[in-house]
Amino acid sequence: MAKAVTKPKTRAKLAPKTKQAKPKRSIFWWIGVVPFLAVRWGWRLLVALALFVLFMVVLYALVNPPTTAYIFSENWRLDETRREWRDFETISPNMPHAIVAAEDANFCNHWGFDMAAIRDALEDGGGRGASTISQQTVKNVFLWHGRNWTRKALEAGITPVMEAVWTKRRILEVYMNVAEFDEGVFGVGAAAPWYFGVDAKDLTMRQASLLAAILPNPKGRSAKRPSAYIQKRARSIASGAATIRADGRNQCFEG
Repeated sequence: MAKAVTKPKTRAKLAPKTKQAKPKRSIFWWIGVVPFLAVRWGWRLLVALALFVLFMVVLYALVNPPTTAYIFSENWRLDETRREWRDFETISPNMPHAIVAAEDANFCNHWGFDMAAIRDALEDGGGRGASTISQQTVKNVFLWHGRNWTRKALEAGITPVMEAVWTKRRILEVYMNVAEFDEGVFGVGAAAPWYFGVDAKDLTMRQASLLAAILPNPKGRSAKRPSAYIQKRARSIASGAATIRADGRNQCFEG
């Protein structure tokens, strides 16, 4: 009996696979995810910025700032600026006393903000300034010039950090070396010979008071040809310097 021949089974042909189209993201998805990503990366950027500022504050407690944003921009604009760094010990004691008397008589008694001066400024309708030497140092070294709320907010955040890391003597030393005393003339090391032809260590009380009298906005003022107002202010500063010497408000930077 002949065996029946069976045909091999054939597999059914499978239909070719088709790629599934990715679902289109709706406008509502983007509305939800974009703010999330902005907040997520915004916080990371803020943390990175805060760490960078903290690093610079610690660094400049030990290393003299080679330049500042404002000095750099003025050097670019004028092609040349005058600046000679002077350590605290190589500056006449008359200079720090004059600056404190002129700018911030309670410098040794606050943590970066003079609350009494701020209250007085508010009561005066904002007509007078209340920035301390610490705040001005932060502005000059870490930020930029100009009045706007962004800079003021950053200044308010950095000032107590700098006060916690730097000594008062260091704050005053850096301020005396980065403050502008004339167009393109930065620091007392350059200002003393520029105005009076003397070294910073040889400044008299009157000369130091005249330099302090033109701060913090020296443009339009001159210590070499002082107006009647500047001369009167210089006499007041000299008297104030004697007062802070007598009542001990110089203890944080003297000696």
